[in-house]
Amino acid sequence: MAKLKVTYVDGRVSEYQVTPAVEYEFETHFKKGFHKAIVEEGMQTYIYYLCWSCSRRAGEAPKPFGDSFMETLKGVEVLDDDPLA
Repeated sequence: MAKLKVTYVDGRVSEYQVTPAVEYEFETHFKKGFHKAIVEEGMQTYIYYLCWSCSRRAGEAPKPFGDSFMETLKGVEVLDDDPLA
């Protein structure tokens, strides 16, 4: 599983696990397979959607996905859950 390190414009930094529930939500929203979309298409929009979904599932109250949410982001890093694996 991947992990996201998100830096917000207000200086907050959060790390989120990309869980099966997040992957399922992604596939339902975009109507395509998670791994194929991320690896082959590689659109940053997909990563930002994962940030939004993860933050919502973590109990935060992000702005609706789109321009208003994007304006809250400063940067996003995709991390390996287990760097020794």
